Amino acid sequence: MANGLHTPVIHGAARIVISIDAMGGDRGPAVVVAGLADSVAKIPNIAFILHGDEAVLAPLLARYPSLADTVTLRHAPRVVTMQDKPAQVMRHGIGTSMWSCIDSVKQGEATVAVSCGNTGALMAVSMIQLRKLPGINRPAIACLWPSRNPGGFNVMLDVGADIKAEADDLLQYATMGAAYARNGLNVARPRIGLLNVGTEDHKGRAELKEAHDRMAHAAEAGNFDYVGFVEGGDLPSDRVDVIVTDGFTGNVALKTGEGTAKLISDLLREAFGGGLLSKFAAMMAIKPLKRLQKRIDPRRVNGGVFLGLNGTVVKSHGSADSTGVSAAIRLAHQLAHSNFIEGLAERVASAERAAQDAKHEDPVETGSGSTPSP
Repeated sequence: MANGLHTPVIHGAARIVISIDAMGGDRGPAVVVAGLADSVAKIPNIAFILHGDEAVLAPLLARYPSLADTVTLRHAPRVVTMQDKPAQVMRHGIGTSMWSCIDSVKQGEATVAVSCGNTGALMAVSMIQLRKLPGINRPAIACLWPSRNPGGFNVMLDVGADIKAEADDLLQYATMGAAYARNGLNVARPRIGLLNVGTEDHKGRAELKEAHDRMAHAAEAGNFDYVGFVEGGDLPSDRVDVIVTDGFTGNVALKTGEGTAKLISDLLREAFGGGLLSKFAAMMAIKPLKRLQKRIDPRRVNGGVFLGLNGTVVKSHGSADSTGVSAAIRLAHQLAHSNFIEGLAERVASAERAAQDAKHEDPVETGSGSTPSP
């Protein structure tokens, strides 16, 4: 195990190096370090740069001999709390574990950053240090949603980076979400759905109707299939692979889904723990119940990915335990291994050009009789 600025793990065997903010989560750095140990046991050729207070982290790392040759400890004495405002962190974030974590990606020391910290602050720091990819209007946070698809998940974005989204933004989300599904879920040609209050073409706000038309024209250039409007009930379905929406709606849906999964788990526990017969029934059904618990366990899908930045950042849930941290690291490793950022800006630009070309060819679709400016 190394500390300070010396990072020998980067220069050894060909490893994917992941930068970890150890200090930002609700449960403290102990669960983060335990998540690293779990990841090392499951993922070959992985290394970490761990950012945080050395006096706190060194004793925790000493508990796991398996981390001795895989973790570089980078001292960062300050912590971004959940109460800190993004604007404050933008101005005074240097010296925090979050800032140091993102800086390792900026400097090319690590391929992906993972943090359990304050979402708004993490996006602000990532925007400052990594910058947006060329042509991207607004970055988005993408999450994995349990579904009936063969891979078990759908992608949904945005789930909280920005509460607004215009038609241009929604089209970019579709292209970025498709790239994520190809590289994160191994879906060769993702199916995109645009979240709305109904599937009929006449429903929804003006920006949704415009995005609906433009996505259909951009599908070939974006290497995806557009299935049209989808509703809330389609989020876990096998009708789509990627659901596109604005950050306000997406975040409400995400938190509702997490709360519902916890409610089902709690109700099942109460139902099977109520009496002798209930406990006997639970014993008989223990294997199906474990399969169900695993399927709806939010820790398995822990990790929102910041898309549209010149670097990959995975936001782990603030209350994640070691299993959740390990899941976020596994996702980060998969994205780093696939190099999905490369070519993303060009794919987005190609999709937008295709949509603009179609707009010029058929100006009536815009709702005006004149050809719009590029």
